[in-house]
Amino acid sequence: MTTLTIGLPKGAFSALRRSPPEFAREMRIAAAVQWYAQQTISQEKAAEIAGLSRIEFLAELYRRKVPAFQLPRASSGTSPAWSSG
Repeated sequence: MTTLTIGLPKGAFSALRRSPPEFAREMRIAAAVQWYAQQTISQEKAAEIAGLSRIEFLAELYRRKVPAFQLPRASSGTSPAWSSG
């Protein structure tokens, strides 16, 4: 596993009321959820980045009110054929 070091303000941990390890875990999950929601990464890759099983990641999506299933983006800028608009 690759290790990434970032600098954070001293108050960052207390703002979320988390210890540094809890904060790091939350950052991994939040990043994975965001990248998944943006359709940048797959559910499988997001779960791996978050350090969760696929089932745990699905539960995390539910908790954060992020849809677990994504429809492909329309590449032409028009609405998909199945859309009513």
